[in-house]
Formats: sequence, C-alpha cells, structure tokens
Amino acid sequence: MSKIIASAAIRGAHKIVERAEKKYQEALEKWGPEQEVGFPDTAYYLPVIYAILGIPVKKMSDMKPVLDRCRALLPPPVKEKTALPYLAPALDAGMATFFAEEVIEAIRYLEDPNFYTNQEDILPDNIWLGAANDVIFRKRGVEFVDGSAPGFAAIVGAAPSAEIAKKIAIELQEKNLYVFMCAEHGGKRFSEQLVEAGVQIGWPTRLVSYGPDISAAVFAMGFACRVAMAFGGIKPGDFRKNLNYNRDRTFAFVMPMGFVSDEWYANAAGAINWGFPTIADTPIPEVLPTGICTYEHVVSNIPHDHIVQKAVEVRGLKVTVASVPIPVSYGPAFEGERVRGEDIYLECGGGRTHAVELVISKRMDEVEDGKVEVIGPDVDGIQPPGQLPIAIRVEVTGRKMQEDFEPILERQIHHLINYAQGVMHIGQRDIAWIRVSKGAVAKGFKLSDLGKILHAKLHQDFGAIFDKVQVMIYTELEAVDEVLAQARAIYGKRDARIEGMTDETTDTFYSCTLCQSFAPSHVCVVSPERTGLCGAYNWMDCKAAFEINPTGPNQPIPKGDMLDPKLGQWKGTNDFVLNASRQKIAQVSLYSMMVDPMTTCGCCECIAAVLPMCNGVMTVNRDFMGMTPCGMKFTTLAGSAGGGAVTPGFLGHSKYNIAQRKWLSGDGGLLRLVWLPKVLKDELRERLQKRCEEIGIPNFIDMIADETIGTTEDEILPFLEEKKHPALTMESILG
Repeated sequence: MSKIIASAAIRGAHKIVERAEKKYQEALEKWGPEQEVGFPDTAYYLPVIYAILGIPVKKMSDMKPVLDRCRALLPPPVKEKTALPYLAPALDAGMATFFAEEVIEAIRYLEDPNFYTNQEDILPDNIWLGAANDVIFRKRGVEFVDGSAPGFAAIVGAAPSAEIAKKIAIELQEKNLYVFMCAEHGGKRFSEQLVEAGVQIGWPTRLVSYGPDISAAVFAMGFACRVAMAFGGIKPGDFRKNLNYNRDRTFAFVMPMGFVSDEWYANAAGAINWGFPTIADTPIPEVLPTGICTYEHVVSNIPHDHIVQKAVEVRGLKVTVASVPIPVSYGPAFEGERVRGEDIYLECGGGRTHAVELVISKRMDEVEDGKVEVIGPDVDGIQPPGQLPIAIRVEVTGRKMQEDFEPILERQIHHLINYAQGVMHIGQRDIAWIRVSKGAVAKGFKLSDLGKILHAKLHQDFGAIFDKVQVMIYTELEAVDEVLAQARAIYGKRDARIEGMTDETTDTFYSCTLCQSFAPSHVCVVSPERTGLCGAYNWMDCKAAFEINPTGPNQPIPKGDMLDPKLGQWKGTNDFVLNASRQKIAQVSLYSMMVDPMTTCGCCECIAAVLPMCNGVMTVNRDFMGMTPCGMKFTTLAGSAGGGAVTPGFLGHSKYNIAQRKWLSGDGGLLRLVWLPKVLKDELRERLQKRCEEIGIPNFIDMIADETIGTTEDEILPFLEEKKHPALTMESILG
C-alpha cells in the first residue's frame, strides 16, 4: 500500500479514536455508566462492533472495552524510515475507525435524539436519515440477497456541481445500486446537491443521505454487516466470515469526491477490510495490486462522466439492466418515487378520472408482438396539470399461456410502470392511478412509452409463458368506458372461480407482498374466502402466480394448527406474517377488524371503520369522494390506517370480500354493516342479495344506510332504528 495513503489513514484513525474517547468521557460524566445506548429500533446494537467483535453495546460502560480495542488496533504513525509493507497497519487503523465512529454516532443519538429522521424519508427541515431501523433494514436488506440491489456506492463529499451530482446519482440508480451519502467537501454535500437539483432522496429512491459528517459512513458499513448476519446466517463476532460474505456478495465501493482528508483515508482503509475498493475523482495515490479486494484497491483521478463505469469495473459488479426503449431512466430504484402536486403534468385515475387495466389472452393471429397504439389524446395534447381517462389493455398469446395467468400478468403492470423515472403508479384493476411528471414529459415521455415498458418487461420476466404481446392504450372516455365494462365482466368471471371453495377445505393459504415497496410491513394473507385487499388477487390467482414464479411475492402458507376459529387465526399464518413483516406483526386475524386485524396498504379497494353509536361498521370504496359517518373521507382513512399499519377498528379489504361468507365473521359478519356508499351498494347488489338470503334476512340490503340517508352517525341512527337493523341488538362491537 502507498506510504502516503497508509500514513494518512493511520493519522485519520488516531484523530477519530481520540474524538470518540473524548465524547465517551463527556457522555459518561453526563449520563453515567448505566445509560442505555444504541441505534434506535435495531436488534444489532452497534452493528459493526457486534459483527466484528461480538460485543453487544447496550449501555455506556460497554463502550470502554471497545475503545480499548481501538487503542490496541491503532498502529503508531508511519515514520519516514519505516519499511514496507503498510497494508496491515492501515487496515487495522481502518477497523478501529469504524468502531470509534459507531461510538461517536451512538452518543450523538443521546445528545440530540432528533438529529436524524429515523425513518425512510427526509423531512422538510431535515435530510439526515441516520442508521436504518429494523423495519427499513429488513425491507431493503433482502434486496441485497435476491439481487434486486447488487450493492451500494458510498459517496463521500460533493461533486463539482449539483448537475454532475444528479447525473452520477441517476447513473448509479439505473444500475440498481443504493447510494449512501455523507460528509462535505468545500462546504457542500452530495445529498444536498441532489436536493438542489430537484432529485427525490431517501430510502424509497435508494439515495440515502445518512448524515452530514464523515462518521456517518459507519452506517453504510453497519448495514453491510447486518445483511451478513440477518440474511447470510453469520454469527456475531465471526469477523472473518462476515468480511468474506461482504467481499463476495455485497458489491459495494467507496467514491470520495473532492479533497481526501486523513479521516476520509481512514474510512477508505476500513472499507478495504470488507473488500470495498475506493474510486476517487482526485489524483490521490493508487493501490493497483489485487489482494483483499477483487481487483484494484484504490483507483484515482477518474473523470466524472466515467467514474460510475470505472467503479463497476473495479468492484467486479455484473450489472443487469433491462433494455427499455423509453426517454427516461428505468429501474427498481425509481419505484418509490412520488410525483407530487406541483410536478404533475398528467394524472389518470385515482378518483379523478376513469382508469382501468386489463390483460387478456388472444389467438396467435390476433396479436402483433411489440405493437403499441394510443387511441385518444396523449401528453402533447394537454396542458399541465392535465387529466385524462385511461384504459390499458394488454393482449398476449402463446402456446403455454393460460387464462389463469392473466391476472398475474395484469398485477405486474403496477411495479413495471413504477420503475420509470417520473411516473407514479398506484392501485390496479379499475382503481388504477397514474401520474406523469413534468420532468418526464420534458424528456419526451409519452403514453406510448407505457406500452413499450410493458412489452419489454413482460417479455423479459414472463417470456416463458407467452410468445407475443401488444398494448392498446385508450384515453377517449367512450373507449375507456367500453374497456372498463369488458374488464369488470372479466374480473367478475375470475372472482366467480373461487366461489365454491371455503377456508376449511384447503390446508394452504397464500401471501401477497407486492405492495411492500409502499408499505414495508404489509402482508396480505389470501384465502379462498378472503381475497387480497386490492381486489386483484384471489386464492387461485396467487396459486397460479406461485406456479409461474416460485420465489415471487405469492408464497404458500401452510395453515398449521387452528388457534382461534372465530377470529381466523392459525399458527402457520401467524408464523409467516411475523417473518414477512420483518418481525413487526406477530398475529393476524383473517375474520376480525377488532382483534389483530390484517395490515392495510394504499392499494385497498375499500376501508371499513367501526361506528360505535350504531354498534356496527361502515365501509367506503376509494372512488367515493364524499364524507362518511366515521368523520373521515377515504383519503383520510387511507392515511390513518394504510402504510402497513395494524389499526383495530379499521380494515382495508376488497369490494368482493364484503359478500364473502367470512367477511368480519369474527365481529358479527355482514350483519354489522350499517352504511356504505350507494354506488358500491348498487355494484354489489346481486351478490349481496344472495348473501342476505343465505343469512335469512332477504331485505337486509334495504336496512343498510348510504349517503342519501346521511353521512354522520347521528343522521343514520334513526334510519337504522326504523328499519330494526340487527346490529343494534347485537353484543357490543367494542367488547
């Protein structure tokens, strides 16, 4: 290793360890040895220390042996006459640096609990995210295992300009990499430059602004250590296996931008222990021989328009990027991006206009592969913020294509469109919601690009089950309504396939975790008598999806032992949900909104809420824009009960689920329903009437209030009393 680099790294390590020792003494005097310390909501204590040394730092006094180990690791400063090699002492100095930085950052959490946001997103007045809590880690860490995120770039400092920073960040996103950012150069920071350039940062876009100082670099190393322990099965303290796991599995690298200080050198030397090389934009000494890293250890003076490609080359990363012929960037890193009000160029659906998505099978001679046609106005025919109805009809054909596979392909539309930069997609079926940003349109994005995305990605991901695909996009109201009617008839046919099955007659349910990009802890348990809350997947759909993709989001759940037949709890479902929710949800009731209700995400078709005065429940579909008797509109309900939350008294569900026999059966079932919007009542009337006859109250539909009766409990209660609604004489729903 270069004598200059070794000298600087060792000097930097001495400075950082001395800073940690000083912080520790001050904190010890202020809070005492029994003060609890750690990063909030993580099971891994201070993860680098825990992974490498096996020491769980739980309280202030636990820091002392760690700092003693730092002192033992620190080599003396390099002297002029010291002989080579310098590598081992520099690596030890780097390891001591990370231990010391974890001590510094843990004490920062004590000194200023609000210094970091402690969530996935930045705040208007705070862009520093700090250490990832376990919910964030479980959601994001698995991506480093399944390959959807091959690694990360740890960027230190700042680019020469905000525009260069933006270009580098987008290039890294396009390669599906996370970007972890910290430290400053010349009074500027890379993350602040991205905000200045109008780039959305935060965990959802994979642009993670850890902190303003170089010590925040340790959060990136801690994340890598946690991946090895949580997903690689590496035991705490088994440092050799942890380092090897990350060298071989986590394709990360350090990218210092600007003057490299002693402290930066110390962090770069530490990263080499994990096999993470350094690629710099300044002319620092290089370390070209291989050894610990896969290829070179330090490469420098790389131009900004070549630095990402050089980093990928040096780290030995094999990037797989789908070839999608659209004018905006495309990849999973953009899935969490939001298109907010002031940036909307075009909005379709979301209750503003009609929107529907449909995948159907056709004969071979009816499909022209790659054909994309837009019938009606496109973005160049409207002024922002504009609105259009939209129908996306995808027609597929192939010798292996089955009708059962149609809804599985249809559900892919959600995330495939979401991968386009500047395009936001929520919902599915006939409750889809699409926003296109002004920035995307400025780059040339048109609605036909939605078809190009679907053609390219469906072929790439599901080409084994079909041969040809064409996409028709309608934006004329009459044509949209025609597709909408066709789609609803097909949805009804799909839903009817499940009618004869019951939860008791199957030993296996299925999961759906497709919406975890928006709601990290959300897990749908889909049974024959409980469709997915989005309305897109029933039990048979999930079964077919698992056949197509055995490692996908629809996994079989063996029911196991029955724990509570009334609430609908089984040991198997509880065990699965605990694991799939990243240990956040321990129990789930399939048949109750009052006891351990299932989590709710933003894709639900309806949300039910308790009405205490009426001793019943109401439900509202997302298309209903008015006030409801619980005092909230659908949008407010979704904000309160969505996001993967467990909220007793509230429950997301599908429209179809209302007329299924097990809907809220643990709370009294359909007889608890006292209010729903008239349009929803009319839509479900035929199926509801059948259920009413089954329960022996043929006129029950006429006992249910709607907005024509009232939109408050006080307004609807006299109606319920007049109709002698059975909920009024049932046991209290509040228990």
